[in-house]
Amino acid sequence: MPELVVLAEQLLAPVPGGTGRYTAELLRALAATAPEGWTVTAAVARHADTGPAEILGAPRVLPLPPRALVAAWQLGLPLWPGGDAVHAPTPLAPPRAPRGRTLSVTVHDTVPWTHPETLTPRGVSWHRSMVARAARRADALVVPTAAVADDLAARVRRTAPVRVAGHGVTELPAPGAELDLPERYVLAVGTIEPRKGIDVLIEAMGSLDVPLVLAGQPGWGGLDPLALAARHGVAGVRVLGRVTDAELATVLRGAAVLAAPSLAEGFGLPVLEAMAAGVPVVHSDAPALVEVAGGAGRVVPARDADALATALREVLGSAELAGRMRAAGLSRAADFTWSSAAEVVWSVHAGR
Repeated sequence: MPELVVLAEQLLAPVPGGTGRYTAELLRALAATAPEGWTVTAAVARHADTGPAEILGAPRVLPLPPRALVAAWQLGLPLWPGGDAVHAPTPLAPPRAPRGRTLSVTVHDTVPWTHPETLTPRGVSWHRSMVARAARRADALVVPTAAVADDLAARVRRTAPVRVAGHGVTELPAPGAELDLPERYVLAVGTIEPRKGIDVLIEAMGSLDVPLVLAGQPGWGGLDPLALAARHGVAGVRVLGRVTDAELATVLRGAAVLAAPSLAEGFGLPVLEAMAAGVPVVHSDAPALVEVAGGAGRVVPARDADALATALREVLGSAELAGRMRAAGLSRAADFTWSSAAEVVWSVHAGR
C-alpha cells in the first residue's frame, strides 16, 4: 500500500505561525483526499512531546532531534523519512528522493531574497540554500500564489516543475471565547515581526479613534507594539498573543476591519480568513496579497502609514462601503479550499 509522508516539524516549532496552520490543514486535507490505496503519515524529528503533530494519530518519529535533522538535511545526508512519497510543507526536506520515490516541497515566499532585512542572517542563508536545492532536485515545487512562482523563477535556477496551490479557509469553531474585546476595533492577525508592517499600522492608528487589536505571538525582530504605540502617542492597543481557533473566531466576529500592511507575503492567510468571516480587509500592495484578495479589499502602498490610515478611516466611516467589501470578500473566499491544495500535491505523487 503506497504511503505519502508529510513532514510536520513546523507544528512543533516555538512559533508555528501561518506555516504551521498550512501544515496542519494540508495534512488533514491530504488524508481526506487520498487516492484509493494510499495512506498518509506525518513525520517529525525526535521530541519529548509530539502532541501538536498528532493530527492523524501518532506521527512517525525520526531518529534525530530537530537541530540535528536540520543540519543533516542541510549537509545533504540522505536520510529518507520513509514512504513512497514525501511532501515537505516547508523547505526543511531531504536532499533528494531515492530512485522510484517522489519528493515535493512547498516554497511559501521569496522573502529571503526580496526582504532579507526582515529575517536573521542565518535564516536568509538557510532558506536560500534549501529552496535552491529543492528547485534543482525535487520532483515538484508547490507555491501558494502565481506571484511567488513568478518571482521565484527570476531568482533561482530551477529544473523542478512549479505547481500553484492556494491555501484554504479553515473551518473555525463558533465564536464564544471570553476575551474582553473593545466594542469596535481594527484587527491585525499574524506573527509580530518586521515584515508584517505592524510599525506602519500603529503609526496609522494615531489618526483614528478606534482601538487596535493584535492577534499573534512575537516572532523574530524584537518588535514591541506597546512601545511603538507609546512612541506614536497611540492609546488603545491590545496585544492578545497567540490565539486558539476559538479565540480567532471571536476576534474576527467583532472586528470592524482587518489590516494587513505586510511588506511581503507568499499568500496572506489572515486576509483569506477575514474575508471568509465577512470582515472587510485593507491590505498592502504586496503582490501575493493583491492576488489573494482579488479586488475584494482596499489596496494601499506598503510602508505608507498615511494611505493606510485613510483607507481604514473610509471603511470605518461608511457602512455602505464596508457592506460591499464584506460581500465581495465572502465571494472571493469561496474560491479557496484546502482540498484543492491537497489535489495539487497528489497530482505530483499519484498522477492525478
